Amino acid sequence: KQEKKTAFVATKFMPYPWRLSRKAIKKALYQSLERLGIDKVDLYQIHWPFPPFPVEFWAEEMGKLVREGLVGQVGVSNFDKNQMQRAYNHLEKFKIALASNQVEYHLLNRTIEKNGVLELCKELGIRLIAYSPLAKGFLTGKYSQANPPTGIRSNGAVEKLERIEPLLQLLDGIGKNHGDKTPSQVALNWIICKGALPIPGAKNGAQALENVGALGWKLKKQEIAALDEMSDEVAK
Repeated sequence: KQEKKTAFVATKFMPYPWRLSRKAIKKALYQSLERLGIDKVDLYQIHWPFPPFPVEFWAEEMGKLVREGLVGQVGVSNFDKNQMQRAYNHLEKFKIALASNQVEYHLLNRTIEKNGVLELCKELGIRLIAYSPLAKGFLTGKYSQANPPTGIRSNGAVEKLERIEPLLQLLDGIGKNHGDKTPSQVALNWIICKGALPIPGAKNGAQALENVGALGWKLKKQEIAALDEMSDEVAK
């Protein structure tokens, strides 16, 4: 008998400057639960470490929601190494684990590898969730100097595509060596191999299926090293 699959639901709380009361986070959660049509969210994340309140203030309020049964796990987003450690330490006092940190991470932005965030996540058992894992489409192979993106992404796009062309060619070549995987699938698999969880967007079913093609296989160590080296050369 096939096991029934269930969705893991995650959402965020944005600590806007006008949300200055302890009731604000719970009110926002109830509104999210109503929109989602559920009575509990699996992962509730602090979207940004905005002032005026310190990291510990929101971490404690998140912990209360876990105790009330409205939230399964607590996560953060866009927290640096120090902020993440502080949130982890404060939640630990209440015997609640910090589950995740969602940050931008892809072959054109490897900041978290170099500022200690990824390393600390591995050390503390915190899941690193990578948003914009395809660099807003620049790593998919769908754009070229002759066919750059339009709208807000068009600014400097042609120059950027020219600069990253060697990386795109490498992604394409590695993909062919793995049964015609696409550049997108290789870029996502690279993130998985780094120990992070990519969350690519999908505007339609075809894109969702392509994203799934990043699973079930693994890049070789030398391929990861080659992508790292090329990333260092072209990313600015």
